[in-house]
Amino acid sequence: MKPSVKANLAAFQHDARLYLTLGIANWSIFVDHIPNNVVNLLTLRNFGFSGAADLFVFVVGYGVAVIYGRMALERGYVVAATRVFRRVWRLYAAYVVLFVIYIDAIAYVASQSMAPDIIEEYNISGILEHPLRILVQGLVLQEQPLNLDLLQLMIPLMAFFPFALWGLLRHPNLTLAASIALYLAARWFGWNFHVYPDQEWTFNPLCWQMLMVLGGWFAVTGIAGRALRNLSWLRALAGAYLVSALAITLMRHSPALSAYLPDIVLNGFSPTDKENLAPYRVLHFLALALIATHLIPAGHPGLQLKPLQMVIKCGEEWLAVFCIGVFLSFAGHLILITGANLVVMQIGVSLAGFAAMTAVAYYISWSKRQDEPAVLRQRA
Repeated sequence: MKPSVKANLAAFQHDARLYLTLGIANWSIFVDHIPNNVVNLLTLRNFGFSGAADLFVFVVGYGVAVIYGRMALERGYVVAATRVFRRVWRLYAAYVVLFVIYIDAIAYVASQSMAPDIIEEYNISGILEHPLRILVQGLVLQEQPLNLDLLQLMIPLMAFFPFALWGLLRHPNLTLAASIALYLAARWFGWNFHVYPDQEWTFNPLCWQMLMVLGGWFAVTGIAGRALRNLSWLRALAGAYLVSALAITLMRHSPALSAYLPDIVLNGFSPTDKENLAPYRVLHFLALALIATHLIPAGHPGLQLKPLQMVIKCGEEWLAVFCIGVFLSFAGHLILITGANLVVMQIGVSLAGFAAMTAVAYYISWSKRQDEPAVLRQRA
């Protein structure tokens, strides 16, 4: 293992900002998955080129590199790699359970004629005629029901990460270069995973792996805490880029204002180009991360505020919160399309979802503590 990597991993301390970011991503994904909801106008995707998925993948890569990199440092790489693969299995098991219950719930709602068009909307149009085929295709990741694509993406990314971790611990710069090369090749040659019968994954793993590796690279090199600390000119550039992205995004949302944008801008910054992780998305996310980490350093007293502690708890239990968020977004959408879709109802549904996700996160955290020895519970 490279000596500088050892030093960086050994010096790492708990950083609540990572969990805060995961919590924000989970809450944003929940409201983004409810169409025609005024609350989702406040999420990141409406103020720039990147979105909650970018936050999610990068921070998971950063956290996994720290956790399993330190494990490799203490107990060896083989042990760390097996623990990552165990995590992959848990992700897959969570996906399978969620997939089966989710499509069954959607099919039931459609069959009861509460909202018959919902099957087409949620991309499982063959469930009533070919339920076994849909189930089998789903088990081998060949189906993509709406809103499960991000969890599906995390399975191959985590399965790939032990190999990336091996490189990051020994040759981090070379590993990042190889990841970027794969990203560029996938974009150039149109490589992607396929969905039955002739579609492609919403998030291309061959491209999105770069963002996860980039998160791991920042973790093992420690460059964010050293080289970038005093680069005021870089923060100025990042701020200018964020302001430009904000202006372009807001103007695109207004037909009257978008008429003033040149065609090269309208066509060059497509808000739908998330499949292959457009380069301007990556730059926007990095600029946002640079400014955010500068404004909110580790240990900032504001992180102790109760509302932020609730979001942080949702980040600590991100997998369970994500899964419950998928069901809550479906339930929220169903409530809005079958009832009075008023602004106050949209806000109420969103707040109720946030409360339920937070309650699940606190319950799971409490439940885990009950399995610990009494001495550890008292310390907590």
